[in-house]
Amino acid sequence: MQTSTQKIKVGLAQIAPIWFKREQTLKKVIAYVTKAASQNCKLVVFGEALVPGYPFWIEVTDGAKFNSEKQKNIQAEYAYQAVQIERGDLSELCQVAKEHNIAVYLGIIERPKDRSGHSLYCSMVYIDQQGEIQSVHRKLMPTYEERLSWSTGDGHGLVTHSLEAFTVGGLNCWENWMPLARASLYAQGEDLHVAIWPGNLKNTFDLTPVMAKEGRSYVISVCGLMRPTDASTSLTELSELVNSKVDYFANGGSCIANPDGSWLIEPQVGEEGLFTAELDHAFVRRERQSFDPAGHYSRPDVLQLQVNRLRQSTAVFKDTTVFKDTTVL
Repeated sequence: MQTSTQKIKVGLAQIAPIWFKREQTLKKVIAYVTKAASQNCKLVVFGEALVPGYPFWIEVTDGAKFNSEKQKNIQAEYAYQAVQIERGDLSELCQVAKEHNIAVYLGIIERPKDRSGHSLYCSMVYIDQQGEIQSVHRKLMPTYEERLSWSTGDGHGLVTHSLEAFTVGGLNCWENWMPLARASLYAQGEDLHVAIWPGNLKNTFDLTPVMAKEGRSYVISVCGLMRPTDASTSLTELSELVNSKVDYFANGGSCIANPDGSWLIEPQVGEEGLFTAELDHAFVRRERQSFDPAGHYSRPDVLQLQVNRLRQSTAVFKDTTVFKDTTVL
C-alpha cells in the first residue's frame, strides 16, 4: 500500500539571472522558492552558476588572451559579484527555505575564504527544509573555457541527503558525464539525482534518461536561460554579448526522467518559469528489482571506488591554542 509520504512534489526553476548582479539574482531566486512552496513543492532546483551568472563572455571576447586588461576587468567584477557563504550571502535564502519547509539546490559562483577569498569555484549548494546549508559541492573539473575563470574543486561535496522518502544528490553540468562521480553518489543510496546546467537542450536531452536508467533513479536536470538582452550590465567590456545576433546563449532544456528512462517532464526550451511534477518512490523500488548499481548488481569484491572527501586547502594549521610568553626576567 502506498502512502502520501512516498511521494513528493518538486519544482524546476528555469530562469535567467540578473547577470553580474548577486543580490538582485538572489532576490529572484527567493521569489521562485516562495512560488514553488506555494505549489506544495518540497524541493526546488536552480541551474548551474545562476548566481551571479555563467561566464558566457569568455567564448566571444577573446577570453584566452593572456594578461588582457579587458579580461582582468571582467573577472574582477565577476569575483566581486560572486557568493561568499561565510559573509552570509545566502542567509536570507536559508531563512525563506526554513519558513516554507522546502529544500533548495542552487548553482553559485563561490568565492570562498578558505581558498584565499579571490579564486572562484562553480559550486552546487544544498539547503535543507530546516534552512541549513548541508553541502557545498565545488565542481571537480571546469569544462574547457570555464577553466579561464573557475578553479578546480574537490570531493568534499560528494554527499547525499535525506529528503522525505528519497536520498538526493547532485552534480554540476559535465560532472554528470563522469562515471566515477556518479558511482560515488550511487554508493550512498542516491535515488533522486539532480543535475544542474547553465542551459541548452543539447546537454540534457541525451544524458538525463541515460543517468536515470543507469541509476534506476529519478533524474532532475535544471538549466538556466540566457539571452543577449539578459547580458546588460554596467561593464562596457561585455557589450559584445548585448549586441550578439544569437537568440540564446542558453536556451534551457530543464526536464525530469523517470527511473526507467522515460520522460516525466520533457525538456523545456526557451521558456522561463517553474515546472513541477510529483515523484513516487515506488517507481524507484520497482526498477531496482532487476538492477541496483550499488546493491545486488554490484561486485565490491571485484570493483571498488575510493573517494577523497577532504576539503582541499593549501595549508593545514595544527595549533589549537595561542600560548603567552610567561618568561620572568
